[in-house]
Amino acid sequence: MSQADLSAAADQLFASENFDVKSLQDEIRLSDLVDQLLKLFYLDLVEEQAHSPETASEKAYAASYFLKDFVIDQCRENIFHLRPHRVRQFAGNWYIVRNLEPNMVELASLLQGIRAFYRYLAGAGRISAELAAAIDKDCENLDYYRQRIESFWAIEKDGYLPWEAACSLKDTP
Repeated sequence: MSQADLSAAADQLFASENFDVKSLQDEIRLSDLVDQLLKLFYLDLVEEQAHSPETASEKAYAASYFLKDFVIDQCRENIFHLRPHRVRQFAGNWYIVRNLEPNMVELASLLQGIRAFYRYLAGAGRISAELAAAIDKDCENLDYYRQRIESFWAIEKDGYLPWEAACSLKDTP
């Protein structure tokens, strides 16, 4: 494959319109596209940023979990056009209620991978600097997520609804 063919394939892979989610078929198709994109991300981490293969794998896994399970499956949203505070919803609610043992060690690792992936997209000119900065800000808020996990474990009686409302998965217009 020539360099021009590789460049055209990468442009097609990075085309944001290919990541629109409207149906179950789109979700299935996007799983493969995300995997291809994450392979490029992994290679960039190892070859360009000198991460160890283990660290690069952890970051690619974190991005995959966020993209496939949350952004595409839960939110049915284009990974290149996230709504404001998607990462906050993921880390402050969805991750906590979807895991048997939500904890800050795992969550911090996930957030590092999410941040690295979106920095990669920004560096490739595929998302705006504003979106990358907003994602960075949401990924940095570890004290907030620690408090969310602690308050989740402390829920009693009818406390879930106020807890959920403080960082709701419901989108507001």
